[in-house]
Amino acid sequence: MKSEEEELAEQQERQSAALLMPGAAPPAPRDMRNRFRTTFMFSATMPQAVERLSRRYLRRAGQINIGVVGRAVDRIKQVVMFTRSEHDKKQHLEELIRNGPPPPIIVFVNQRKKCDTVATLIESLGLSTTTLQGGLAQDVREECLQEFRDGKAQVLVATDVAGRGIDVKGVTHVINFDLPKDIDSYTHRIGRTGRAGASGLATSFLTNDDADIMYDLKRMLQETNNSVPSELANHEASRNKPGSIVQQPRHKTIIYA
Repeated sequence: MKSEEEELAEQQERQSAALLMPGAAPPAPRDMRNRFRTTFMFSATMPQAVERLSRRYLRRAGQINIGVVGRAVDRIKQVVMFTRSEHDKKQHLEELIRNGPPPPIIVFVNQRKKCDTVATLIESLGLSTTTLQGGLAQDVREECLQEFRDGKAQVLVATDVAGRGIDVKGVTHVINFDLPKDIDSYTHRIGRTGRAGASGLATSFLTNDDADIMYDLKRMLQETNNSVPSELANHEASRNKPGSIVQQPRHKTIIYA
């Protein structure tokens, strides 16, 4: 193990690197003490809790990021549609299923009970579905996901259980029937399409109840050169990040005698 002292650890690394240089003689047994273990950690995400763990347990860690952290890839076209009711969402979903990209498609909802409702609606349009949510046993989850991978189910209706760490080739369209509360979850959801160099489409239904994500969603759409709907651009919640302190204008008090 390398020393936890910065200067000594750096010296040890230089000694170890010298042994691995091209043309260097094979190390003698007594030099094996200059070879140190290297640990690699791969993660699709790097939330603050994981970053703290890496700093605690990895010695002289170097971090390599692929792409821009926390930002969706430019290959994903993002479309946000303002909707006024649940009925409005269902009408838009029907239109997207009929006229949008062909399967495989993932539809995200926020509640377990809504998975079956949305799946039933999609099946009425002639597509086969499967659902993935946290209330299912692990073996059932794996079976449902495999059905989607094999093409037996054309549409996967899921909660955030399917938002991270799941790779299904060829997903053409991700639909956020319900938007998540935070931008990280949104980024991971839409990242199920546009993978491995392919392009993809992500469509999200926005309502007045999605105030928590509006500020970050507006910024992401702007940064990735996607259109910002006027309802989002002009919404009060999109002007300031939730929890930030907004400076109130100072008022002068004039007293007339």
